[in-house]
Amino acid sequence: MSTRFVPDDFEVPLELASDRFRLEPLGPEHNERDHEAWMSSIAHIWATPGFPVGKWPTEMSTEQNLADLVRHAGDFAARTGFTYSVLDGDEVIGCVYLYPTNEGEYDVEARSWVRASRAELDVVLWETVSSWLAEAWPFKRPLYEQHYGT
Repeated sequence: MSTRFVPDDFEVPLELASDRFRLEPLGPEHNERDHEAWMSSIAHIWATPGFPVGKWPTEMSTEQNLADLVRHAGDFAARTGFTYSVLDGDEVIGCVYLYPTNEGEYDVEARSWVRASRAELDVVLWETVSSWLAEAWPFKRPLYEQHYGT
């Protein structure tokens, strides 16, 4: 890769708080709650822009999920990708992913999902993260497919 994902002097946000939820870096401490959230919402996530049917999510064990969370935490620490758990209190209600993209006209690919039981927050999360990307991140051309209410 010829350029870094984010500048070395960029201070990566460690939280985003709204009146409906908060984001914090996804890590192994979220494993059980994260696993339950997406396992209960596979069809809903596949219907969410940015998540093609048949790719992730697919059923996996909590041990496999833990390995995935460790990988995401490693990406965060290395500044090669940033994944956030979306929380309401201690309940995991979704995730936000910020990763480099191979789509030449964009400088980041953002994706987000909420659990099926909190589907009313899908558009709210998309709007909140869209504003956050514009205000708090160094990206100029994000690829973040618009979410529509159901």
